[in-house]
Amino acid sequence: MQRLTLVGILAALVFASGCGRDSGEPGTQADAVLTAATLGEQVVLSNADQLASAPYNSADTKNGAAQARLCRACHTLESGGMNMLGPNLHGFFGKRVGTVEGFGYSNALLAADFVWTPRALDAWLQRPAAFLPGNMMAFGGIRDPQDRVDLIAYLLEETNDEGEQQQ
Repeated sequence: MQRLTLVGILAALVFASGCGRDSGEPGTQADAVLTAATLGEQVVLSNADQLASAPYNSADTKNGAAQARLCRACHTLESGGMNMLGPNLHGFFGKRVGTVEGFGYSNALLAADFVWTPRALDAWLQRPAAFLPGNMMAFGGIRDPQDRVDLIAYLLEETNDEGEQQQ
């Protein structure tokens, strides 16, 4: 079981309430939420290839860094970073869910069968509880699609060492 930190508890309480900007555009709320069960076949590309393609090639990574403060309340991003309330995210793109060594995952994540791709992460970040019911991440989600794109582009850059191969 992971240790709860004051920052993690506060972040969980704040974001479980669903705060997060909403663009107000149709399709950004609960309509047709992609789930782990409906994800289908995934295409795994290198971080560099993802960053070179739309929509990540035009993302605002400064906004992504600001959005990443939400992640950093519970996760480390650096190579060799420790697991906190959530697992270390370094090198997670292209890997099967629930495989960070030393982290105590929920049964839902252990039973899940998908790979962390930008598409999967986008759906997860929109509404984690809807994407994978039974997961224990107490986070209400990021409603604004552009904020998610910016965050994912930032994570593609920050969680993978240049030249590091995806598995």
